[in-house]
Order: sequence, then C-alpha cells, then structure tokens
Amino acid sequence: MLTYKSSYKWSEGVMLGEVLDFPGTIAYGNSLDEVRNRLASALRDMAETNLINGEPLPIPNPLATDEDADLEEPIYLVLQTGPQLAMTVGAAVS
Repeated sequence: MLTYKSSYKWSEGVMLGEVLDFPGTIAYGNSLDEVRNRLASALRDMAETNLINGEPLPIPNPLATDEDADLEEPIYLVLQTGPQLAMTVGAAVS
C-alpha cells in the first residue's frame, strides 16, 4: 500500500482535489464525497498509466502540503499482483 497526500479546496462553488505527491492527479466535484471518489479514480488511472508505460510510481511524500487547502488527508493506493495487476484506491474518511 502506498499512502499519498490529497488536498481539497473550495473554489467558486466547486471543490477541487489534488494528490499533492502524484503530479497531474486532480479532480473536482460539487461535494467532498464526490471529489474524493473522482480523485481516487484519477489516482488509480494515473498509477495504471505509469505502470503500463513502464514508468515508476512517484514516491509518496508525507511532508507534501498545500497551504491554501481547506482539507488535507491521506489517500491510499493498494497494488495487488497476480495474472493481472489490480489496484484499489481509497481516501481517508474523517
């Protein structure tokens, strides 16, 4: 399991989410639950793309932070090996 850091902030009536230590992993939604789900999906897609392209996954940085964020929390990427790679992603629920 890899533990990345997600941040969330309200901007013009929309909540924006970002995985701070996995560049390019962003999402938006109308509620925290919606953006959490979308961000988890984006993280799964980004990780899968890296692996398919033979690129390493970014190393989680527990010190990553966004001083403008309204909320920061861990987001988990679980990798399972077998005949095919399976990934599970979940956000911490406060």
